[in-house]
Amino acid sequence: MPPQGGLPPKTSGKAIGSLVTGLVGLLTICCGFLVVTSIVALVLGFLARKDIRASNGQLKGDGMALAGIITGFVGIAMVIVTIILVATGTLDTNFEYSTS
Repeated sequence: MPPQGGLPPKTSGKAIGSLVTGLVGLLTICCGFLVVTSIVALVLGFLARKDIRASNGQLKGDGMALAGIITGFVGIAMVIVTIILVATGTLDTNFEYSTS
Protein backbone atom coordinates (compact mmCIF):
# COMPACT_ATOMS: atom_id res chain seq x y z
CA MET A 1 0.00 0.00 0.00
CA PRO A 2 1.57 3.33 -1.02
CA PRO A 3 2.14 5.95 1.67
CA GLN A 4 0.24 9.22 1.67
CA GLY A 5 0.86 11.22 -1.45
CA GLY A 6 0.39 8.23 -3.75
CA LEU A 7 4.07 7.61 -4.49
CA PRO A 8 5.37 4.09 -3.94
CA PRO A 9 8.24 3.76 -1.47
CA LYS A 10 11.75 3.84 -2.88
CA THR A 11 14.35 1.21 -2.07
CA SER A 12 17.12 2.56 0.12
CA GLY A 13 20.43 2.89 -1.72
CA LYS A 14 22.25 2.13 1.51
CA ALA A 15 20.34 -1.15 1.83
CA ILE A 16 21.31 -2.15 -1.70
CA GLY A 17 24.92 -1.15 -1.04
CA SER A 18 24.94 -3.15 2.18
CA LEU A 19 23.71 -6.28 0.44
CA VAL A 20 26.15 -5.93 -2.46
CA THR A 21 29.20 -5.27 -0.29
CA GLY A 22 28.21 -8.10 2.04
CA LEU A 23 28.05 -10.54 -0.87
CA VAL A 24 31.36 -9.25 -2.27
CA GLY A 25 32.88 -9.75 1.17
CA LEU A 26 31.74 -13.37 1.21
CA LEU A 27 32.91 -14.05 -2.33
CA THR A 28 36.36 -12.58 -1.67
CA ILE A 29 36.93 -14.27 1.68
CA CYS A 30 40.12 -15.87 0.34
CA CYS A 31 41.68 -12.39 0.16
CA GLY A 32 41.81 -11.40 3.82
CA PHE A 33 42.52 -7.75 3.12
CA LEU A 34 39.07 -7.43 1.53
CA VAL A 35 37.44 -7.79 4.95
CA VAL A 36 36.88 -4.05 4.52
CA THR A 37 33.89 -4.84 2.30
CA SER A 38 32.29 -6.81 5.12
CA ILE A 39 32.81 -3.89 7.49
CA VAL A 40 31.27 -1.52 4.94
CA ALA A 41 28.30 -3.90 4.66
CA LEU A 42 27.74 -3.69 8.41
CA VAL A 43 27.93 0.09 8.51
CA LEU A 44 25.65 0.58 5.50
CA GLY A 45 23.20 -2.00 6.82
CA PHE A 46 22.81 -0.33 10.18
CA LEU A 47 22.54 3.14 8.60
CA ALA A 48 19.96 1.89 6.08
CA ARG A 49 17.79 0.30 8.77
CA LYS A 50 17.91 3.54 10.77
CA ASP A 51 16.93 5.59 7.70
CA ILE A 52 14.15 3.17 6.74
CA ARG A 53 12.61 3.32 10.21
CA ALA A 54 12.77 7.11 10.23
CA SER A 55 11.26 7.50 6.74
CA ASN A 56 7.64 6.74 7.76
CA GLY A 57 7.11 4.38 4.84
CA GLN A 58 8.94 6.43 2.22
CA LEU A 59 11.83 3.94 2.04
CA LYS A 60 11.88 0.16 1.81
CA GLY A 61 14.66 -2.41 1.82
CA ASP A 62 14.85 -3.45 5.47
CA GLY A 63 15.33 -7.09 4.42
CA MET A 64 18.22 -6.21 2.13
CA ALA A 65 19.83 -4.18 4.89
CA LEU A 66 19.45 -7.08 7.32
CA ALA A 67 20.93 -9.50 4.76
CA GLY A 68 23.88 -7.12 4.33
CA ILE A 69 24.42 -7.02 8.08
CA ILE A 70 24.30 -10.81 8.33
CA THR A 71 26.67 -11.38 5.40
CA GLY A 72 28.99 -8.73 6.84
CA PHE A 73 29.15 -10.52 10.19
CA VAL A 74 29.66 -13.90 8.49
CA GLY A 75 32.46 -12.49 6.33
CA ILE A 76 34.27 -11.01 9.31
CA ALA A 77 33.84 -14.23 11.31
CA MET A 78 35.24 -16.31 8.44
CA VAL A 79 38.30 -14.09 8.16
CA ILE A 80 38.91 -14.34 11.92
CA VAL A 81 38.57 -18.15 11.82
CA THR A 82 40.94 -18.32 8.84
CA ILE A 83 43.52 -16.17 10.65
CA ILE A 84 43.30 -18.41 13.72
CA LEU A 85 43.66 -21.57 11.62
CA VAL A 86 46.70 -20.20 9.78
CA ALA A 87 48.29 -18.94 13.01
CA THR A 88 47.92 -22.30 14.73
CA GLY A 89 49.23 -24.20 11.71
CA THR A 90 46.00 -26.09 11.15
CA LEU A 91 45.62 -24.52 7.72
CA ASP A 92 48.72 -24.70 5.56
CA THR A 93 49.33 -21.77 3.25
CA ASN A 94 52.49 -23.23 1.74
CA PHE A 95 51.40 -24.40 -1.68
CA GLU A 96 54.71 -25.90 -2.80
CA TYR A 97 54.24 -29.37 -4.18
CA SER A 98 57.09 -31.65 -5.13
CA THR A 99 56.61 -34.15 -7.92
CA SER A 100 59.93 -35.91 -7.47
